[in-house]
Amino acid sequence: MRRDRAQIVGDEMRKVMQDIISNEVKDPRVPLLTSVTQVKMTRDLSHATVFVSVFGNDYDKKQALDAIDGAKGFIRYEMCKRINLRLAPELHFKLDNTLEEAARMEAIIDKVKAEDKARREELGLPEPDDTEEEEG
Repeated sequence: MRRDRAQIVGDEMRKVMQDIISNEVKDPRVPLLTSVTQVKMTRDLSHATVFVSVFGNDYDKKQALDAIDGAKGFIRYEMCKRINLRLAPELHFKLDNTLEEAARMEAIIDKVKAEDKARREELGLPEPDDTEEEEG
């Protein structure tokens, strides 16, 4: 039950914090393409780890995270006004690199596929799909 409540509160906090960061944090270091991807709550709801995805280079990401961390008190206050919680959780912001990692992995896969195709053409081998049809 507690885990479910923490997850439900975390999901609601993600929506509310996304709105606050996008529309109310006026720091120019926070780019428009900043999103709250996930909020993980402790079981007792006293701490929230907020994962933020920022579009830009490493410097821009660090600047945006510093700006958001600097506005932590404002974000916490606004969040508590919108969500009825007995205790305002302590916020911990972390950079979410999931999208960059996915893009990097996709690029590696595409490169391996291209190398495999070039090697097959060089050796005169059929594509893998052709092999399955001939064997079946």
